[in-house]
Amino acid sequence: MRRISSAALIMMVALVSTVTAQADQDGKKVFGWVEKTTIESWDVEMKAKLDSGALTSSMQATDIENFTKDGEDWVRFTVDVEDDDSGKKVERRYEKPLFRDLTVRGAGGRDERPVVLMKICMDDTVYEEQFSLRDRSEMLYPVLLGRRTIQHLGLLDVTSTFQNSPDCDENSEVKHNKDQKDDEDIGD
Repeated sequence: MRRISSAALIMMVALVSTVTAQADQDGKKVFGWVEKTTIESWDVEMKAKLDSGALTSSMQATDIENFTKDGEDWVRFTVDVEDDDSGKKVERRYEKPLFRDLTVRGAGGRDERPVVLMKICMDDTVYEEQFSLRDRSEMLYPVLLGRRTIQHLGLLDVTSTFQNSPDCDENSEVKHNKDQKDDEDIGD
């Protein structure tokens, strides 16, 4: 029985290695279900949960306020997180154009949230993605990356964490939201 278990384990490891090697050959990066990220151009490193069960990404935000600027809808908000490098609480105030409004339905009812475009660094690339804003201070991860974002990143390995570290600078590739092609099969 032990020989069978050992053989099965060896085969599983070989299969995972083959899948990872295949992903690399296809030019797609592999990310774990938890990764470190930074919000550009704020060099504060924080944890992000990659959640294939969520469609839209979400970011920790407080003091969320809608306002009008030059006839357009904007959102003012504070991102307050713990810097993973220093362990200190840090915050930054943002003003961004409102990209769209999002209605989230759940067991607790309906929740209306503003969505803005934010740039985050994942591995060595900057991604401009849609983020709904909500107070995630009671959550373990201040940033949640949903399927809309995951499809732009590459592949998700739900058995691993911290496969990449944010390493972006002024020469990093920037993938703008408007230039990203969304897969029609990612769901609603």
